[in-house]
Amino acid sequence: MAATSTRTLTLLSLLQGRRTWSGPQLAARLGVSTRTLRRDVEALRGLGYPVSASRGPAGTYRLGTGGTLPPLVFDDEQAVAVALALQTAPVPVAGLGDAAPRALATLRQVMPAHLRARVDAVRVTTVPNAWTFAAPPLDPEVLTAVGDAVSRAHVLRFEVRAADGTRPPPGPGHRVEPHDLVVWAGRWYLVAYDLDAHGWVVHRVDRLRAGGPTGTPFTRRELPGGSAAEVVRSRADRGDTPAAWQCLGTVVMALPVDLVARWAPGGSVVEDAGPGRCRFTVGAWSWAGIAGILATFDADVSEVEPEPLRRAVRELAARFARA
Repeated sequence: MAATSTRTLTLLSLLQGRRTWSGPQLAARLGVSTRTLRRDVEALRGLGYPVSASRGPAGTYRLGTGGTLPPLVFDDEQAVAVALALQTAPVPVAGLGDAAPRALATLRQVMPAHLRARVDAVRVTTVPNAWTFAAPPLDPEVLTAVGDAVSRAHVLRFEVRAADGTRPPPGPGHRVEPHDLVVWAGRWYLVAYDLDAHGWVVHRVDRLRAGGPTGTPFTRRELPGGSAAEVVRSRADRGDTPAAWQCLGTVVMALPVDLVARWAPGGSVVEDAGPGRCRFTVGAWSWAGIAGILATFDADVSEVEPEPLRRAVRELAARFARA
């Protein structure tokens, strides 16, 4: 009986980890005949797991979704990975601040002793940084509405709040094809195709006030640059405000705005300042740190503010000249 129970749990773990398995593949992984595999599948169905199967000598098996939530089964590596992820991933969503610690406590309670020891051996303290909490927590209802529209490929309507949280003047709002949600430097972004402006846009999700579902489907377009992450990193007009660093400086840089936006650190702001120029606002823990970031762009700068940053630039220039 113990061997059968263990094999059934292993079968469940395999089905959860991959969309479709052939019968011969599963039987080989479990070291049983296809006839025994069919009995194990029936055992899972009896426990409430909706396992679908196709007929034939090389029939396939697939774990579907059902109306009940039977216990999940993780293998050892999956359990440890989830536990470590829960320790290290901040959740900037309003009302969910203690959800990760509670989930970790629940998972740890049901772990066997040898896995609990592995997790306890790597206790992590996550220190919030300026990038992580530069944006206010997300409204769970907004995140759900946007995420649902992305997953269903339905047109989304929303208003965009100003940086101070005020609502825009009355109007039709934005009508977009939402393609992806991206988390970068602690901030959530929506990558979408604007149906009125006829172009790609990036919006901070914490600034959105989503309307009701439209139910209007769309066909996904090819993303510029090949990925949503590339769209977010390369856009200067993504609604950012500077992160809360103890030192914050601004310069005009002799480089195009899209180039600087592509390589600027998260939590900085890049604005168009004319052909081949941009205004770059960036923070660091010291004024010399900001000067070092500016130096990585290997371009002329002007209008350096404030005075402590100008002083740091002069001091670094003299230090390097002496070297």
